[in-house]
Amino acid sequence: MKADKTKVIRLLKTARGQLDGILNMVEDDRYCIDISNQLLATQAILTKVNKEILHAHMEHCVKESLSGEDSDQKINEMLILMDKLMK
Repeated sequence: MKADKTKVIRLLKTARGQLDGILNMVEDDRYCIDISNQLLATQAILTKVNKEILHAHMEHCVKESLSGEDSDQKINEMLILMDKLMK
């Protein structure tokens, strides 16, 4: 992985902490809107992590592969992932 590992780990740990908090909120029968807002915040962090990883992938792995024989494979991987993101 070529992404900033420290940043990715920090964000993932933050998301994990938020998920633990959301579980507590559900167990405590907290207000649905409050739970939903926390879910949205966690999703935003996960989206940010994914963006960081994909950005690094494009800048390093895909860029390097364009001069090699596996460029079609790397481009296909990105297209498949983009299809998943667009669902």
